[in-house]
Amino acid sequence: MQLRLIMSLHTFLLVLSACGDPASAPQDDSAHKPAPSPNNNHSYVPVFANLALDCIHKEYSNKIAHLMSSGQDLKPPRELYPAFYGCFDWHSSVHGHWLLVRLLNTHPDLIDRPALISKLNQSFTRENITGEIINYQRPGMASFERPYGIAWLLQLTTELRQSTLPEAKSWLTELEPLEALAVDNMTAWLPKLTHPIRTGEHSQTAFAFGLMLDWSRAAGNVMFESLLSSRIRAFYLNDRDCPLEYEPSGQDFLSPCIAQADLMRRVMDQVEFSAWLDDFLPGLNSKTGDVWLAPATVTDKTDGKLAHLDGLNTSRAWMLEGIIAGLPTDDARRPTLTATVEAHREAGLSAVLGDMHYMGSHWLGSFATYLQTQRGLPDT
Repeated sequence: MQLRLIMSLHTFLLVLSACGDPASAPQDDSAHKPAPSPNNNHSYVPVFANLALDCIHKEYSNKIAHLMSSGQDLKPPRELYPAFYGCFDWHSSVHGHWLLVRLLNTHPDLIDRPALISKLNQSFTRENITGEIINYQRPGMASFERPYGIAWLLQLTTELRQSTLPEAKSWLTELEPLEALAVDNMTAWLPKLTHPIRTGEHSQTAFAFGLMLDWSRAAGNVMFESLLSSRIRAFYLNDRDCPLEYEPSGQDFLSPCIAQADLMRRVMDQVEFSAWLDDFLPGLNSKTGDVWLAPATVTDKTDGKLAHLDGLNTSRAWMLEGIIAGLPTDDARRPTLTATVEAHREAGLSAVLGDMHYMGSHWLGSFATYLQTQRGLPDT
């Protein structure tokens, strides 16, 4: 079903003011940050919630992507993925569930709280998660949804850990065995990975590593944080002159260059990160001006791959905010970065709040929520 959500121009302009400038601070995210702007009416909140409510238990259309060893592995999505069968694909279902928990944490008074809790109760049963684990433990499935979907799974359990909802503890308890299996698989994979994956789609490591690093700190998993941090520095520390002019590819939803910079600010202090960024993006300097990086344009919203560019605009916006947060407050690049954030925010939100096809609506709400609730940023 095609989802059509049309906002008035006045409301849309109010939505665009949702985030203020982030300030640099220690890397400690919270599920209960204050509203990004005291003057914002948060009209976007129910819109985003409804996008996830519309899809997390919508089985079809569906794209199944896993190894099949026999006819026994050929089953409908609901049987393969009892908790995460909706929203077109597994990873979108996972971050659709994250979206609902996130809004319950940040804006509980602006959503239909009982409806969201009912939907999550329907998904997070022991029987459903056991079914997910059985599927994940099949031979050849260790690489399932690696790294993108697994990163979102850890983001979901991070959100539950930081929640004060009475239901969150029981939901987390059910998900923890699946979480542990995912972390074990990632722990086994990271030492074997000899090169980073620099695409603009699901296989990109920079974006996934950022979410995983945030999880390790929220969960207090020092061993995984240490392993991941060492691999991040080995992969990315010596990179120079990132070819931003080659971006975007025609179906990117993540920027390889911007995502890498947003990742590195998580493992460096401000002084080290500022110096590293000098070499990594030398075209970004005090003389760059407001026009630095233009938003991408989607020409066909019914084409799932072309529609990725709407997500690129949104993810660039939050990653650029992350870069700003990693720089000293007097850094001369901040005005250029801020102007670029706002151009991409406007382009990204106009896609989510406008006329959308299911090829976009099943996942773009999560990206917009991540941006507008300032997830992944240090506390201000």
